[in-house]
Amino acid sequence: MGGGNASRGAKSAAARAKAQEKLAKSGPTSQLKANAAAMTIQCVTCKQTFMNTTKVDALKQHAENKHKNAALATCFPNVAAA
Repeated sequence: MGGGNASRGAKSAAARAKAQEKLAKSGPTSQLKANAAAMTIQCVTCKQTFMNTTKVDALKQHAENKHKNAALATCFPNVAAA
């Protein structure tokens, strides 16, 4: 009977060591390439890029603020206005 906590502590330590070892083998990870690949929407006027998850409202705001109240279709002809 007894010794339950001690064995759990040893299991946890072993699991932590194994996880650290696995993490060290994988090397550093970076999100930069994935973020660059996601920049698929481009303003025709100024060529500024936006992530493909950008909402239409943000694109409208860009067109109005940066291009003297230009229409959304003028700056982003491939984006369907919602």
